[in-house]
Amino acid sequence: MHIAVGAATGDAGDEVVTLTELDETGGLLGRPEAIPRARLPHEIARREKQSPRWVWDDTRRWYPALLDNDVVVERCIDLRLCHAILRNAAATAASELALASTSSWDAPGAWAAPGETDTLFELGVQRALHDATQPDPVEEFQLQRAAVAGAPDPNRLALLLAAESAGSLIAIEMQFAGLPWNASRHNELLVELLGERPQPGHRPARMHELLLEIRAAIDDPTANPDSPVELVKSLRRAGVDVSSTSRWELARHEHPVIEPLLAYKKLSRLLSANGWNWIDTWVEDGRFRPVYVPGGVVTGRWAADGGGALQLPHQVRGAVVADPGWMFVVADAAQLEPRILTAMSGDRAMALAGRDRDLYDGIVASGAVDTRAAAKVGMLGAMYGATTGKSGRMLPRLARSYPDAIRFVEEAARLGESGAVVSTHLGRTSPNPSPEWREAQFDAQQEGAGEAVQTRAKTARRSWGRFTRNFVVQGTAAEWALSWMAGLRRRLTLLSPEVPLRARPHLVFFLHDEIVVHTPAGQADVVAAEVRAAAEDAGRLLFGAAPVQFPVSVAIVDSYDKAKA
Repeated sequence: MHIAVGAATGDAGDEVVTLTELDETGGLLGRPEAIPRARLPHEIARREKQSPRWVWDDTRRWYPALLDNDVVVERCIDLRLCHAILRNAAATAASELALASTSSWDAPGAWAAPGETDTLFELGVQRALHDATQPDPVEEFQLQRAAVAGAPDPNRLALLLAAESAGSLIAIEMQFAGLPWNASRHNELLVELLGERPQPGHRPARMHELLLEIRAAIDDPTANPDSPVELVKSLRRAGVDVSSTSRWELARHEHPVIEPLLAYKKLSRLLSANGWNWIDTWVEDGRFRPVYVPGGVVTGRWAADGGGALQLPHQVRGAVVADPGWMFVVADAAQLEPRILTAMSGDRAMALAGRDRDLYDGIVASGAVDTRAAAKVGMLGAMYGATTGKSGRMLPRLARSYPDAIRFVEEAARLGESGAVVSTHLGRTSPNPSPEWREAQFDAQQEGAGEAVQTRAKTARRSWGRFTRNFVVQGTAAEWALSWMAGLRRRLTLLSPEVPLRARPHLVFFLHDEIVVHTPAGQADVVAAEVRAAAEDAGRLLFGAAPVQFPVSVAIVDSYDKAKA
């Protein structure tokens, strides 16, 4: 059963919530029931016993208030996230939903502006403002179900929508629970690396020391490593011929300034991204509450809205300390994207190479390449379109040993170069090339088009081909990760079904192919087993009986930095 949740205005002008029971196609099973907004947590908690799937416009609008009242929802359909998928999916291109004019479902939700809630740490900062004219969730759900039903493979697309919606619940739950964070330990780590916290407008002691070394090395007492433009000028005057201050370009040069400059840049990134100001802004009551944006990247990967949750550097992971009596279960999927490519392409030779072992070691054992490093570089090059250098040299050897896998990504690249779209395993579709891209291709096809025009068009084609080549793999890896987390979330709930979310094992962090569960120490081993089982489930859910393994490495630790020690 599905229950649609909508907002409306009552007869007395008060805010009410409508609950409408629906069948699988969105057909009404009864009249909508209107209740006061304040009764919603109680009503949802009561109806959760029937295991419905809640249908609402946006999880960020409804779920925080439920969690505030210790109400955990098992399943939902996030209509806005699902709309974005179906609106752009090749499989639903002929549906009424895809062909309709742009509507409010195509726009992001209206969120509270800064200053409209008491503190940054209240989940309310992400809640949608009430809009009495919001679109009808029942009508939208019906359009979405019709679009899925008309797809060539509705089961896959339905699985994608369910996984995307489960991800929306998980994102809010992780923000609600928070990642345990020891601010004192974080400060100690910063002091060890940077020196004591400086006064505003001043550099930490270690950065100041490096600044003096930089200036001495290039004999420029005014060199400013915080200004890329000015730094390039200073380096050129000292005979270091650079066009940028990227660490890759700097590392190609031999000069006494390079070592202190790279060290300065590393510490500068730490200070700006996760320094003392970050602690003041993002850590409260021993928790960092990451704000995730499910589907925030076109491939389906998550993005983060502030706090840098997806860029948590190893330098500060020692501050992520489990509560007393609790532990972290940290798991990451080994060689996830190459294994996803193996399953999508049906390459049995590559599946055999990764059977019960490190995939890259298996590629070496097969005789395809000589070293694990070469196998990794070659596979990453195949998936990301690096056809020159060491990756380019490895590609022909990999193509001979694993023709199905390499042919799969090459075909995705060719489609992109032709201006076509590609789709992930479950049906998320890549965007079309930009109007500028198509204009460049049109100009190159005109009689008398010059070499510069031809080169520009070719470069654009190759670039878009690299994007589509990686889209199918990275996007499907994101689908596997969502399925992994959704399955694990359900398994963790079943371990302690009557215990509140924050008092039982629960997910607290996610980074593409890595998860962190905060758990009572006595349940850590059981949780580790559930993590592995959920990974196996995700592989079967997406790829059925395909002979591809998705192993995960699991560590039980009391601080995050020890997970990969």
